[in-house]
Amino acid sequence: MNISRNSCTALVALALGMVLTDRTQAADYEAGKKKAEEVCKACHGADGNTPLTPETPRLAGQYYEYLVHSLEAYRKGARENPLMTPMAKPLTDAEIRDVAWYFYKQQGLVEKY
Repeated sequence: MNISRNSCTALVALALGMVLTDRTQAADYEAGKKKAEEVCKACHGADGNTPLTPETPRLAGQYYEYLVHSLEAYRKGARENPLMTPMAKPLTDAEIRDVAWYFYKQQGLVEKY
C-alpha cells in the first residue's frame, strides 16, 4: 500500500488531536483559573506570565501535556523542587488537568530579539 506523505501527516495530526481532545474533555477552564489564582499566581503571575524572576518559568501557552506531566511528577516526587513539590502534592488529577488547561489557553509573552 502506498500512502502519500500528506495523507500520513494528516493521519498523525488526527490521531494526536484525538488524544489531546480525549485528555482535555474533562478539563474545566474556570476551575483551573480559580485554582491558578489561589495557588499559582504568587510566583507565576495571574495569567502564567511571571513578572518576578527568570528562575520562575512562564506557564502561559505551554503545552497542555507538558504541564500535566510536570505537575504529576512534582506530586509523585519524581521531580523535586522545594517550592513546587508541596504545591503539587495536594492537587487531584482533575485539578492538575484544570490548571494545565487554563495555562495552556493563556497567551504567552512574545520575546523580541
